[in-house]
Amino acid sequence: MRCLVTGGTGFIGSNLALHLQGEGHEVIITGNESEQQIPELKVKCLYPGFIGIDWDAICDIDVLFHQAAINNTRLTDRSEMFRANLESSRALFQHVISHGCRRIVYASSTAVYGRNPAPYSEKGPFDLNTPYAESKKYVEELAWEMNRDHPELVIVGLRYCNVYGPREHHKGRRSTMIHQLARQMLKGNPRLFKYGEQRRDYIYVKDVVRANVLAASAPESCVVNCGSGHATTFNKLVDILNEVMGLSRTPEYIDNPYGENYQNDTTCHMTYACEAIGFAPEYHIQDGIRDYHKGGWLTAGDR
Repeated sequence: MRCLVTGGTGFIGSNLALHLQGEGHEVIITGNESEQQIPELKVKCLYPGFIGIDWDAICDIDVLFHQAAINNTRLTDRSEMFRANLESSRALFQHVISHGCRRIVYASSTAVYGRNPAPYSEKGPFDLNTPYAESKKYVEELAWEMNRDHPELVIVGLRYCNVYGPREHHKGRRSTMIHQLARQMLKGNPRLFKYGEQRRDYIYVKDVVRANVLAASAPESCVVNCGSGHATTFNKLVDILNEVMGLSRTPEYIDNPYGENYQNDTTCHMTYACEAIGFAPEYHIQDGIRDYHKGGWLTAGDR
């Protein structure tokens, strides 16, 4: 299978590209050397990233895995967000479809649910309270538009929910709280927003890779949640990290500066993902963090 992975030097894209390479598929990635170096990834990489890529080098592909995006959820520049996330996706989808690609898997986000109460269902309701959330929802609408124009196309959106795991360290302050707390706890007590009872649905990146692979073989187009289906409080994360890392740190609580736009619970319904693409997460939060730590990535700094 000939695959194109956009964002292949990013967090999820790099894990996906390495998996596809290991399965013997022909892989092309778009990327940016400033994200991270991946010497074990022996594939063709098109620079500079997704924008301005060499279309002639892509030619015909069997499956597009579209991971590239501006993923800074707090960026307020709406025009730039839409240029990078929506209009670039439109150009990419049109190109690969015109060259015979009939399978597309793309990254969406549970940010589209915004401040609505959890658990989240794929049918909504939606709250597009940031330019990032808007851009992701419009990419979903774009995908349905493409599908209407090309009924032979199978295009699947995965609404990612707090993905954690190896190769997220280059994201710095945009890495998950799991990675940030682990790094803090190496040096001392972690700091949490008062009073650590905010809940996040964390999904391990190895499960996300498997969701992408399953989505590439989906029988029909759809948009599904990509979470674990279970939420974990920040206080519980500290307990798990203490156990895994052999520490005994105690949280220090600080005021939350983000006000009403802060999501206190991001739990996903996962029934439809199982029905539509056959995906059910395998890693419980403790198992995922243990595997993360065992691989030496949990407290990794920039490499």
